[in-house]
Amino acid sequence: MDINLPEVLAEVTAAFEQYEQALTENDIPVLDSLFWQSDRTIRYGATENLYGYSAIAAFRSNRSPLDLQRTLMNTVITTYGRDFATTNTEFRRTQSGKVGRQSQTWVRTSEGWRVVSAHVSWLT
Repeated sequence: MDINLPEVLAEVTAAFEQYEQALTENDIPVLDSLFWQSDRTIRYGATENLYGYSAIAAFRSNRSPLDLQRTLMNTVITTYGRDFATTNTEFRRTQSGKVGRQSQTWVRTSEGWRVVSAHVSWLT
C-alpha cells in the first residue's frame, strides 16, 4: 500500500483546510458538503453522538457560532492508497482557551473527498 502519495496527500490536505476554514467561519453549506451524505456517516462530538448525515446537518444548523476560532496543533494527515485518509489534530479555542482533539476518516467518493467518520473531544 502506498502511504502519503504526494498528489493524494495534497488533495486531502486541501479538503482538510477547506473544512477548517468553513468550521471557523461557520460556513454550514461547505461543512455539510464535506460530509458523506449517508446514513452510515457518524460524528461523535464533544457533547453529542450523531448517526447519519441528516443528524450531523441538523446539529450544524443549530450549533452556536460563538468561540469557533481555534489554533491547530500536532496535525497529522495520512493517506492510504488513493482513496482513504485520516486526519488528526489537537486544537485550542482562541476565546475560551479550551483544548480538544479531532479525528476524521476521509474517503474519496464520486463527489470528491468526504468525511465518513469524525470524533471531537475536549481535553480541558
